Amino acid sequence: MLIGYMRVSTEDQTTQLQKDALLKYGVDSRNIFEDTISGSKDKREGLDKALNFLQSGDTLVVWKLDRLGRSLAHLINIINSLKEKGIGFVSITEGMDTSTASGELFFHIFGALAQFERSLIQERVNAGLKAAKAKGRIGGRPRAIDDEKLMIIRKALDDGMSKAAACRTFGVKRSTLIDSLNRLKLQN
Repeated sequence: MLIGYMRVSTEDQTTQLQKDALLKYGVDSRNIFEDTISGSKDKREGLDKALNFLQSGDTLVVWKLDRLGRSLAHLINIINSLKEKGIGFVSITEGMDTSTASGELFFHIFGALAQFERSLIQERVNAGLKAAKAKGRIGGRPRAIDDEKLMIIRKALDDGMSKAAACRTFGVKRSTLIDSLNRLKLQN
């Protein structure tokens, strides 16, 4: 059985072009699932329903690859999962059909590209961190309380001021103060 999935990112977009292509390919209109949500979102109810509806021997059909996966790696994971369950995959626009030898080759090339993309990203991140470290910068979120202010607060606390009074006096949140004091203890 052919099961269709279509997605648009915003309410003002229409799925009609995708639906027409799925119907022309032979997908029954009762077996089309859809989402109106950004492709970058993890939770897509229509996709989840389609994936749960599919059974071994079925084929998931999409109009275009970018309608299915959040990223190339996510797309590869979905297609691998389908393959493990004995479910085929077709992307109409790209002419990809994993039930054919050429479709399988196309899929493996995509997998290699996804791995290459992940490696390049990792190399760039590591190079950027190394360059920043060489310039004396460290990554992460800036500290909410700088070292000078923290030492003044610490002295006030040592002299008997309560944490609540210190928070009011120095304009910091209690959780921020506690986190900063814990960080200070770890450094000493």
